[in-house]
Amino acid sequence: MSDTQTRTRPTDRPVLTPAPPSHLDGPRSHDVPAWWPVACQALVWASLLVVVTLWLAGGGLVGLTTVWDVLSTSGRLTALLASDLLLIQTLLMARIPFVERVFGQDDLARAHAELGISSVTLMGAHIALSVAGEAGSTSTVLSTLWTMIWTWPGMLMAALGTACLLLVLVTSVRAVRSRLRYETWHLLHLYAYLGVFFAVPHQLWSGTDFENSPVASAYWWALWIAAAGSMLLFRVLVPLYRTRRHRLVVTGVRTRGAVTTVTMTGRRLDRLHAQAGQFFQWRFLGRPGWTRAHPYSLSAAPDGRTLQISVAAVGDGSRELADLEPGTRVAIEGPYGRMHPGVRTRRRVVLFAGGIGVAPMKSLLEGLEQAPGDVTLVYRAGAGDDVPLLPEVSRAAADRGAQLRLVAGHRATGRDSWLPQEWAAQLGDAEAILTLAPDIRDADVYVCGAPEWMDRVTAALADLGVDADHVHLERFAY
Repeated sequence: MSDTQTRTRPTDRPVLTPAPPSHLDGPRSHDVPAWWPVACQALVWASLLVVVTLWLAGGGLVGLTTVWDVLSTSGRLTALLASDLLLIQTLLMARIPFVERVFGQDDLARAHAELGISSVTLMGAHIALSVAGEAGSTSTVLSTLWTMIWTWPGMLMAALGTACLLLVLVTSVRAVRSRLRYETWHLLHLYAYLGVFFAVPHQLWSGTDFENSPVASAYWWALWIAAAGSMLLFRVLVPLYRTRRHRLVVTGVRTRGAVTTVTMTGRRLDRLHAQAGQFFQWRFLGRPGWTRAHPYSLSAAPDGRTLQISVAAVGDGSRELADLEPGTRVAIEGPYGRMHPGVRTRRRVVLFAGGIGVAPMKSLLEGLEQAPGDVTLVYRAGAGDDVPLLPEVSRAAADRGAQLRLVAGHRATGRDSWLPQEWAAQLGDAEAILTLAPDIRDADVYVCGAPEWMDRVTAALADLGVDADHVHLERFAY
């Protein structure tokens, strides 16, 4: 069997010859040190500890003589914790380069969603506890709430912020989200940032924790300014600067089957520090809908002169790429994503690609440092001859001595599987992986494809005991 054979049968048992690991000796400029994620998580926990400490220093447990006092001070604590989590959420999605390199968009989006639920829940508890504590035994809850909103400093703005956050929470529920177009959902989701910046400052104006504590006030203003400043800098100013500096223009458009490949050139593209496997948010200017950015991965390893994407026609934005004209100017945000060579820790690498998910895998195949036999690409494709980017992937594998295993066929029936029907009828999901990559437990694994397909691949990897720290992926789903 040739190292670059492109079609694999369920009974094929490839034998790999390891190469010496000398090419991975020593640190590389894009490596992500193992202690970076730990440091980031420690900062999050430290911020929560600071919040509780400031609450205690502000008399959080002092003078509690009635149940109404307990409710009021509990309302203060939940407000502080909710605000801290909201600001951390904002920092996570501000696309700070350091944080992006450590976690990638997939983990950040998951953490963002989890913190969002926690923060809004705490905010709801804050409202209920504070209103109940303020009302005491002498007023009704509704009249107290009305008085607080219209007479306390900053409370009207806080109410507007809370409404924005609740709107985002409701539209993030899967049943609601599935009925919305991505563009609509994304626009509504931007209201979360308005909610954060409206809801948090009222504590600094009306919260008792800040009236006599310059330290507490300084901490919260610094955190609020850091969140707002990061959003402005990394979501607005840096993309504008990079777009102007690098002056990307479309120089080539090629459509083969349902896949369009767009090649762009620009100035000093090496200064973007983009890596194989990463993605950008792209806007093709001067066209209808240019204000909507679309996340597309690089389909070729960046060489400092050109950038290339390959996109399947599955939506309005992707279908319109086939009509791009050479000379079209391009606005960019990025590069983003943790699925790049810098997270690699082992000599052996196995790439799993499903459908058009092969685009970033082709980029990685070209960009990974490797000796012959180091890299295996398992490519799950549909039945038929129109396999996306197969000639390009085959050529890249042949040039580098990589193993290409094309696992093609109709979707399996009778059970959920990442395999096609022919394979699923003979092998289990985990057993098939061992057939294709016998040393999978000693490899770094990259996975890209449809979200459900990726879930099945990662489940099979977990069944094999592959360490989750060595599995790298990005899910382009909202």
